[in-house]
Amino acid sequence: MRTTTRPALLAVGAVATLALSLTACNDGSGTQDSAVGTSASSAAPSGATSAPASAPAAGSASAPSGGRTSTSGGGSSSSGTGGGGVTAACTTKNTSVTFLQSSGHASDAQPAAATLKITNSSGAPCTIVGPTTVVADDDQGKASPVSGDNSKDGSDAVDVPAGAAVVADVLYNDVNSKGTTSARYTCPVQASHVKVALPKDVGTTVNVMKTNGSPGGVFSVCGTDFKVGAFAAR
Repeated sequence: MRTTTRPALLAVGAVATLALSLTACNDGSGTQDSAVGTSASSAAPSGATSAPASAPAAGSASAPSGGRTSTSGGGSSSSGTGGGGVTAACTTKNTSVTFLQSSGHASDAQPAAATLKITNSSGAPCTIVGPTTVVADDDQGKASPVSGDNSKDGSDAVDVPAGAAVVADVLYNDVNSKGTTSARYTCPVQASHVKVALPKDVGTTVNVMKTNGSPGGVFSVCGTDFKVGAFAAR
């Protein structure tokens, strides 16, 4: 009986041992299962990290490209608005000339002063650069022509806006100290018109006007010359 019972106990013990082993392998807290879980969790973060890493690279590459395009566009726009024009010279084609006789006679203290007026009759500004010359001929041809310019008294560049005017004083002597009292204000040159030449331009002949701008003025010059002053706006 003892021989038969022992083998049966051994068999029961072997079955119990095998069951315990299987239970340990299937337990989620076992060493092998924990190791596998650790390995899987390590693999998952690695894959998640690689995907975001590529996204910033693509974004950073496109940003500089956009910046370069914007800069290029600004440069092109700036160059398109650059540059400037050159002001045209005042000539007989774009101006009108007026010559007014002096409002008073010369005295020992000051000369007579006629007025030379240049009006820009065009739609764009022009400039006067250099000496302007005025020539007066005696109406009867009894005396030689007399002339004057502003080469010494002011011939610097003067800009004249469209429709605007600049004037210069023409200083001269209209008192005849050698004649009789009745002929005191009768000079050798009695000019009802003068020729005005702007710098580097052909001259234009205009009538001498009275002080108030009406016709019938006389440019009476005693002497061999006169002075033209600098142009200025008034």
